[in-house]
Amino acid sequence: MSADLELARLLEHPAIWRGSSAASVETLPTGFAALDERLPGNGWPRTGLIEILVSRLGTGELYLLLPALAALTCRPAARWCVWVAPPLEPFAPALAAHGIALERVLVVRDTSSLWAFEQTLGSGACDVALAWARRPHTREMRRLHLAAERGRALGVLFRSRHAAREPSPAVLRVVLEPAIQGVRITLLKSRGGARGSIELAWQSLGCPTARS
Repeated sequence: MSADLELARLLEHPAIWRGSSAASVETLPTGFAALDERLPGNGWPRTGLIEILVSRLGTGELYLLLPALAALTCRPAARWCVWVAPPLEPFAPALAAHGIALERVLVVRDTSSLWAFEQTLGSGACDVALAWARRPHTREMRRLHLAAERGRALGVLFRSRHAAREPSPAVLRVVLEPAIQGVRITLLKSRGGARGSIELAWQSLGCPTARS
């Protein structure tokens, strides 16, 4: 086999990223057309680790994910939607009002949240897992991304916006800031997608979380 043919076969592997010229990756619409237009494949990646960086809880991080969580949990062959050690208690009536199938939602209350997050992502039993972390090490971040790839899951890690200066293996990183009618989203890292900021507006259907 020639070197050129070997290289061509290698570049076809889904783990290889070649910038904007890469083959299309499976995505899930965010539910917000303006955001989809900015993301590669027009939606959230179906597998891998993404980071949502916020200045404080309640900026709109959960509203941003509700359409995707509803779509995933309502699929005929839906796997679990797992919340790992959420700082606020998920409010079931509000989640249901947003179309999320509650029978597919699992809350893991574990103080070693990053370990539980990694195990959940790599289990093959979930479509999406959400977790909150303060200062994970780069090594831990790489393990989380590999676990998500292995388990064919989307891992969503919520962190402080101060982490924006730190390196990350995540395939997508966004910063959320409050806006008058919704949220301002700044795309920090997007493989093959655009950068810059957009504002999204939405109407509240009830808070998806409540304090414990």
